Amino acid sequence: MVEISGAEIGKALQRGRVAQMTEPRAMAARYDHLAGRIVVDLANGCSFAFPTSLVPGLNSATDEQIAAVEVLGAGSGLHWHGLDLDLSLPGVMAGRFGARAEMARLAGQTTATAKASTSDARGGKRGQPSKVR
Repeated sequence: MVEISGAEIGKALQRGRVAQMTEPRAMAARYDHLAGRIVVDLANGCSFAFPTSLVPGLNSATDEQIAAVEVLGAGSGLHWHGLDLDLSLPGVMAGRFGARAEMARLAGQTTATAKASTSDARGGKRGQPSKVR
């Protein structure tokens, strides 16, 4: 069993207070089925919306499943119990809509395509720039 000191608990509580004041926090979330998007009302009075088509797991779900969105804990995320899906609010607001592995896979595909075209343009040097002498 790992023992946690009072100082470590104090630091964790302080990090939580800072996050609460500096990170976006959801007060409510709902599904706008006509627009096909999730609308999140933030604690600061702003609203943020994103299309469900960008989220693996939501893009093939039914309207009823998507409408079952819940705000997690202190407003740091969104949860769909029936879909076993969680999204971090800061992540979604930064444009990260899927699981890390899925997003990395998609990013890798894009990068590989760009590298291949660059490599072809440089005579097949696999993206290595020409040496300037």
